Amino acid sequence: MSTRSLTFPLDFLWGAATAAYQIEGAWDADGRGESIWDRFSHTPDKVENGDTGDVACDHYHLWREDVALMQRLGLQAYRFSISWPRVIPAGRGVINQAGLDFYDRLVDALLEAGIQPFPTLYHWDLPQALQDAGGWGARDTCGYFADYADLMVRRLGDRVRFWSTFNEPWVSAFVGYRDGRHAPGLQDGKLALQVAHHLLVAHGVAVQAIRATDSQLQVGIVLNTWPVEPATDLEQDLALAEAAWQENEGWFLDPLLRGNYPPAALEAHGSSAPSVQPQDMALIAQPLDWLGINYYSRYVVQKGEIVGPVPGAEYTDMGWEVHAPAFRRLLVRLKQEYPIPPLYITENGAAFPDRVSPDGRVHDPRRIVYLHDHLVQARLAMDDGVDLRGYFAWSLLDNFEWAYGYAKRFGLVYVDYATQQRIVKDSGEWYAQVIARNEVE
Repeated sequence: MSTRSLTFPLDFLWGAATAAYQIEGAWDADGRGESIWDRFSHTPDKVENGDTGDVACDHYHLWREDVALMQRLGLQAYRFSISWPRVIPAGRGVINQAGLDFYDRLVDALLEAGIQPFPTLYHWDLPQALQDAGGWGARDTCGYFADYADLMVRRLGDRVRFWSTFNEPWVSAFVGYRDGRHAPGLQDGKLALQVAHHLLVAHGVAVQAIRATDSQLQVGIVLNTWPVEPATDLEQDLALAEAAWQENEGWFLDPLLRGNYPPAALEAHGSSAPSVQPQDMALIAQPLDWLGINYYSRYVVQKGEIVGPVPGAEYTDMGWEVHAPAFRRLLVRLKQEYPIPPLYITENGAAFPDRVSPDGRVHDPRRIVYLHDHLVQARLAMDDGVDLRGYFAWSLLDNFEWAYGYAKRFGLVYVDYATQQRIVKDSGEWYAQVIARNEVE
C-alpha cells in the first residue's frame, strides 16, 4: 500500500451498490410480477447449484436493518435498482401500489439516515410478460420502459435527484441474448445487436420522459468497462486491443456521446447490424448529466490472443485479474477521447471465498487491498483531470451473483443465507474509515 495519504474533495460522494433481483427476494410477494430472472433461475441447469433469487438477502423484509447497516458504515449514497415487475407486474398497464410503497419507504428511510438514493431503473429484471411479447427485441418495449421511468420519477422525483436508466446494457444484450448465460438465455447474435440498439433507444426516450417531468433531475446511464490492453507494442496486439474497444466499450459510448456507432465495428457486423430508424441516433445521444462506470478488471492480448492467466498476476474468485493501474488508464482514456460528463464509479469490487472465523468476524484482507489500490488509482486519475464525483463499492451485501448463484461473495457485509444474519467484514470496517477520513492511505 502507498506510504502517503490521498485526500478526496470534500463533496466526493461515498457509497455502495446493490441490485433488486440480487438482494430483495420476495419474488412473488405483494403483487410482484414474474421477471426474466425468476423464469431463468427456475429453469434447471441455468444457475450454479440450482440457486434462485426467490429469497436472496430478503432485503424486501429486512430493508430497515440494511439501511441501519449503511448508516453504520457512514455511506453517503446508496445505489440500488428498482424491480420493474414489482411496480408494474406485467411491465405495462396495471400498477402495483404495494411495490411503489416499498420504494417510497426505502427512499424515506435513506434520506432520514442522511443517505442519498441513487436508483437504477433497469438492472436486468425485465417483466416476463414483456419478454413473452418479444422482450428487448421488440421496439414497443422501449415505450413501456419510458412509461415506467415516468411513473417512478413522478412517485419519487420529489426526493430523489440522481437517476440511472440502465445498468450495463452490454451485459443485458450480449450475455442474455447472444451467449445465453444470463436471462432470458437466448443465443442469437443478430438479435443481441438489435437488443443492444433498443436498450439505447429506451434510454433515450426514458431520459426525455424523466426531463419532461422534472428538468432539474440528474440523469445518467451505467456502462461496464472491461478494457483490453496490448501486452506489447506490436501492431497485431495494438490493433486487436483497439478493435475490442470499438466492439465493446465503443458500441455504447459512441452512440451516447458521439451520436453514431463506431464505423469499423458497424461494418464488421455486416448483415447482423441492427435496424436503425432515422431519428434513433439523435434520440440515443440525449445530453447526460453524469455517466456511471463499472470496473472490475481487464483483458490482455498478446500475439492475437487473450492471455490467461497473466504470469504473476493475482486473480479473484471470479477468475478476474486484479490490476488497478488499468483502472486509471481507462478513466484517462475516457476523458481524452470522449466529450465525457461527470463520472461516478458505480461498481468496483472483488469476490473472494469469505468465511466466518472462529472469532465471529470475516477477515478479507485481499478485498481491502483490492479496494485500496483501485481507490488510489481513481484518485490519481482525478489528478490527471478526470472529473470523478463519487465511488460506489460493489457490493453492500453478499448476494445472488446471477448465474453463479450464491457461490461468489462480493459484499462489504457477509450474509448467512440460512439465517439472514449480516456480519460487517473487515473490508466494510476499513471502508467506513476511508469514508470518515475522506482519504485513502
